[in-house]
Formats: sequence, structure tokens, C-alpha cells
Amino acid sequence: MTILTPTDGLQLRVAGVDALDNTEIDLDAAIESPVATVGSTGAIAAEPLLMATTDGTTAFYPACSSTRLETVAHRIDETGDITVADPAAVVDHDPETPEMPTTGLSTLQDESRRVLSGSGWRRPANVDDYDAAGGFLKDIDPDAVFDAGESIHGRGWGDACHDSPLTKTWMDADDAEGEAAIVINAHSNPGDSLLLSSVPFTILDGAVSLAQTVDASEIVIFASIADESTIETARTAIDRYPNESSIAIDLVTGPAEYRAAEPTMALEAIEGNHRLEARLRPPGPESVGLYGRPTLIHTARTLAHLAVSLREDSIDSHPSTRIMSIEGDVTDRTIIEVPETTTLETVCAAADTTDGIKAACVGGRFGGLAADLDISVDPETLIDANLGTEGIVHVLSEDRCVVEFVGERAQFAAEENCGRCVPCREGTTQLAELLRSLYDGTYQPEAIDELIRVMTTTSICEFGVNAGRPTQTALNAFESEFEAHANGRCPTGSCLATMEAQ
Repeated sequence: MTILTPTDGLQLRVAGVDALDNTEIDLDAAIESPVATVGSTGAIAAEPLLMATTDGTTAFYPACSSTRLETVAHRIDETGDITVADPAAVVDHDPETPEMPTTGLSTLQDESRRVLSGSGWRRPANVDDYDAAGGFLKDIDPDAVFDAGESIHGRGWGDACHDSPLTKTWMDADDAEGEAAIVINAHSNPGDSLLLSSVPFTILDGAVSLAQTVDASEIVIFASIADESTIETARTAIDRYPNESSIAIDLVTGPAEYRAAEPTMALEAIEGNHRLEARLRPPGPESVGLYGRPTLIHTARTLAHLAVSLREDSIDSHPSTRIMSIEGDVTDRTIIEVPETTTLETVCAAADTTDGIKAACVGGRFGGLAADLDISVDPETLIDANLGTEGIVHVLSEDRCVVEFVGERAQFAAEENCGRCVPCREGTTQLAELLRSLYDGTYQPEAIDELIRVMTTTSICEFGVNAGRPTQTALNAFESEFEAHANGRCPTGSCLATMEAQ
């Protein structure tokens, strides 16, 4: 669509057009004002979001149908009045701002957006838009990168430095023999996918700065083959990135299976191996990784935080925020960025729940269950509470059966593990069977605890280490529901125990 510049006068932006289910809309054909399709905001409930800007004021029209989108855009274009169709919010801001101004809309939760600041405002792979936001990072001092790595811990289970400082691993890769490689792991986490599809240049800036620091010769973006729109945007961003070095940048897709995001299984997928199995460590990928080369594997979130920290040119001002995805028993999945001091209760409130909140599974597919949501999202607090730090919060409504939920997670682990190590392969199967036996009246909490202990302490990758966590934490918080199922009754009346009792 048309290029936007600060001097254009009336401008229209549309975020989240994917929410229209492939409905064809061509605003350019009949509208004289500049129109741009920008990246998603992460808040599906607010999209498609029409934004009309003139003279440093923007009117926001969230959740537009295709008809309303076209009608409102035409009325604004004809009248020149951005408030003509009753916008949900009108905000004054710097006319040249490259970032979405704070809207006050509950569906956006945009007060703390720093890594996501350009998401939903800038065109994802447009060089002019990125230049207006400060431009591409150049001539970054390696010492500044190493310093930043001390405060930016790896984000997400797809990061080889998950919840750990980065600098030592970077130095190990720099010292290892052979040309290093960087893998941007954008597989399986909605936050990584949002960043890659909405602000890809930020991620590439972080990866290139790191690659130059450790003398890496190659950067590989790894994404799920099912994430088609993200892949398309990322390829465009690679083509347009002003790569002034000799660093090769490529994108490789892998199978949509959850386990493919595990760092060493991501390497197996990139190398073209059809059977994905976790690699034994040591040595770690920072010494022997992609095709035997020293390799740093980081999620898109980690590298985006690195880029923002380098741009601010201060370790102390590095954004202590977390990108959180809220899903499950909610009206729409919502992705937000919040300070690490924010509680899970506040995070869950960003999405409309379907029927109250009974608990939340915190930390992704194998996160921990929490009934008390008065817990901050900083990783140390989450780990102390035996919750996960993946950045995904799955809401369970009041009528959700906890036993059924963790049983499904256990069965998923039994079916989807790579099969490499016995504790995970056999342990997940046995865990699913122990939970299934509840419906036959057999409840063995000691056996479940011991099995999970063995899986947690002896599995070779985080898949097996964490696969038992949903069950373990559910037993701690909802033991009475397990006992009730063994007695042939589901307290929520929603699962197999109730049907069998009838």
C-alpha cells in the first residue's frame, strides 16, 4: 500500500486484517488518503483495528467488520474528519511518532509496550518505517553486546539459554573452533510469531549485532511450516534488510509439532532430519551445533530484547518486560507486553474470560497450574512457584475439569515426545495411564509423585523435565478433585467421570 510519511496529512492504518478470514478489502482503489496495512497488535479482540491520523491526533476504531472498515474509511476520507464515525479512542501524540501511542483501550493493554512498540503501527517489512523509528543498528561495540547479555536472560523454552544470562554462552561460541551460526527460534510461541510478523527488523537487528560480535557467518530463522503469513513477512524482511556484512541470512521451516521448538531438535529440523530427537549434552550447541559448528539458539523474543537494549545504549534501561500470551477459556487470544512486576491476575484480565477463572496453566504446554494468581511474572517468582516461564498463560474457567485438563496434557506428552530417552518416553506413557486409572477408581498420588520426580531429574531435555509439571501442580492445588474422580464423581460435572457415574 501507499508509503506513509509524517508530512502526509490524513493517514489510515489497518492492523490485523487476518482477522477478516481472507475477506478481500481494497481500500486503495477508492480512497485518496494514504492507507497502510500494518502488523498485528497482538490483541485479536481489537482487530481489525482502523487507525486514522492527522496533525498528531489518531482516532482508533477497533474490532471492525469488513463492512464497517470500508464504511468508516470512506467517511473519513470524504470528510477529512477522523472522529466522524464514533471512534473508541482519540489520542494526541507526537506527529512523527514511529510507535503506537498509548490508547487507553482495555483490549490493547499498551501502556508498557517497548519491544512491541512498533507492532500494529509500522508496516512490518518497510525500511522507511523502520528508519523513522531510529533505523538499523550499525557499528555496535562487541563489549556493549556482551554487557547486555548479562542482564537479558533467554526467553522461552526454545532458547538454549532459557532463564539464564547469555554472555558466557556467547563467549563460549566465540572461543569455539569453526565459524559460528545464529539460530532465531520462532517456532511454537505466539509471542515469537507476533514479533517476527510485526517487527521483524528488530529481531534481525539483534541477531546481526550478535553475529558480528561472535564472528558468526550465518543466521537462520526457524519457524513452523504452519505459520504461513509470518514466514512470508520474514522472507520479505530478509530480502530488504540492508545487510552490509557477509553474514548469510536464511529462513528454514520445520514441522508444526510442538517438540520441534526444543533447541537441539530445532537444529535437527534445520539440518533436514525427518526424525526429531533431542541431542545429548554436553557438548552444548554453543560448541557443537548446526552442522557441527558453534551455534547460538535464541528465541525471537530474546533477540528483540537485545536489539531494544542496544538501541537504548544502556544496560540499566534495558526493558524488564515480558511478552505474555493469554489463551484457553478466553474469547480471543491476547498477546501483551507487561513489566515483570505485573501479576498473573492482571495479565489474565487483559483477555475476556468465558466464565470466570478457576486456575491458570502458566508456562506453556507443560506449565504449572495456579489457583492463586497474585504472583508476578518475573522468572524467579514463577520458578519458585513451580510455574513455567514460557510466556503463555492458559486460562481455565470455573467449569473446567482440572483432572481432564492435565490428563490431556499428559496424553499429549506421551504421543508427542521424541522417544530418545527412557524417562520421557516411558514416563509420559505411565503418567497418562496413572491419570486414566482414576476413572477406574484407582488413585495413586505417591506413584504419580515418584514418576514425575524421575522424569524431572533424568530426562535429557526440557520436554521430559517439564512434562509432569501440570499434573504435579494440579495435585498440590486441586487434590480434592482427583479424589472425587477416583470416587466416580467430577466436581464440575463436565468429564468422563460424570458420564460413567450416570
